[in-house]
Amino acid sequence: MTNIKWNLNVNQSDFMVRAKNSSIAYLDSSFNQLSSSIAIENNHLTNANLEFVLDVNKKEGKLEHIKNNIKFRDYLNASQYPFVVFKSISYEKINDDINFVKGYLTINNITKVVELDAKIATLENSNDSSKVLVEIFGEINRQDFGLYSNSNIENNGLLVGYNLNLTANLEFTANNIN
Repeated sequence: MTNIKWNLNVNQSDFMVRAKNSSIAYLDSSFNQLSSSIAIENNHLTNANLEFVLDVNKKEGKLEHIKNNIKFRDYLNASQYPFVVFKSISYEKINDDINFVKGYLTINNITKVVELDAKIATLENSNDSSKVLVEIFGEINRQDFGLYSNSNIENNGLLVGYNLNLTANLEFTANNIN
């Protein structure tokens, strides 16, 4: 897979937030691409440079709450700070199966450096086109980003753990460069 430029397909990418009690909020087609690129050699991820913005309130996107007792806006202060921003600053390849993307994550207008796992979930090649699904995932402490407290009064009696699991499924399509 040499000489291929991969472009993020924002319409086929999604973002999921999961709390310890398995409540899930899922945000689909809400990416605004700034710039993102990946490098693949011999069907393995060799580099990832990611920069994107998620707009929690984007009207074209589809927002699903797999469990309705906690809404996506309960995770994020979407009315005041509707954007989740990620900008990678480094990529580390340990082996074919272990890769890390380190970057600045901004939630609730608070920016922290986080390290997330990265892997190829699916790779499809045909004569006409190629696409790859890269999964970026990790865990953050919600208190680091000023997210709501663990008071069960604020959450309709439902306790939520300190950590949130984040997963971004990023689909890239290939354009052959001659």
